[in-house]
Amino acid sequence: MLRLIFAGTVAIALFAAALPTATGAAGPKRIVSLYLCADELLLQLADRSAIASVTFLSRDPDNSNVADLAVRVPVNYGRAEEIIAQRPDLVVAGAYTTGATVAMLKRAGVPVVELGVAQGLDDVRRDIRTVAHAIGEDDRGEALIAAVDARLAALAASPPRPRLRALVLNPNGFTIGAGSLVDEIFARAGFDNVAATLGVDAYGQLPLERIVRSDADVLILNADRDGPPSLATQSLNHPALRKLAGRVRLVVLPARLWTCGGPGIVEAIERLRRVADQAHLAGVPQ
Repeated sequence: MLRLIFAGTVAIALFAAALPTATGAAGPKRIVSLYLCADELLLQLADRSAIASVTFLSRDPDNSNVADLAVRVPVNYGRAEEIIAQRPDLVVAGAYTTGATVAMLKRAGVPVVELGVAQGLDDVRRDIRTVAHAIGEDDRGEALIAAVDARLAALAASPPRPRLRALVLNPNGFTIGAGSLVDEIFARAGFDNVAATLGVDAYGQLPLERIVRSDADVLILNADRDGPPSLATQSLNHPALRKLAGRVRLVVLPARLWTCGGPGIVEAIERLRRVADQAHLAGVPQ
């Protein structure tokens, strides 16, 4: 045991010795992201030359909103040894991801910025500002926020009436209720969140029978119903859901648009607004 502790201490000391010196006023020169949501912000705010790596997930178009940008920079797999080898002068991580790696990096003296989970659009703006300030790109951060707010203002200028009722259905019957980013997305798109009215706070489960009996006008499936079968996704292909098609509009919305608190949120709102407009034109019962 003593030898293991000694070896770990030596490893950290060697890692720390390999780190670059402190950055100047111009901002960090070798930035690493360990968090998919940070990838999105970093790739839109930082110069490519300042990015040492982002997560490998950022190149997956099914999970990432910036896959086209991610192919231009190196990727990492979240291991402490590979991150140290990249000699970062700033690491951006999530509060609930890569815990062991982040702990090791902090012990080695690497500056780390940790982002929380966005619960609303104010948190989205906060995260953009946090990353922009950390990398010395405050002006770019404010410009990105201004672009987001301009698109939101355009949507708010013509709210749909009357409001429709929507419900998210994830694998295993999980849904998203009050106090969540999705709840605010619904509100801005012109929907009332059925899960919130059923007493679901943030994330919770609803039995299929209750979903079928709900008064939802739109059921949003947060998964590909044509993907490979599994126990988790079985409920999304249940015959009862197919029977709802006559009275409830079924919509598949990519999870990547609302998994992270970033500019992709606006696209989610815009897509749902189009769903609301189409539902009104089709005469969804009120």
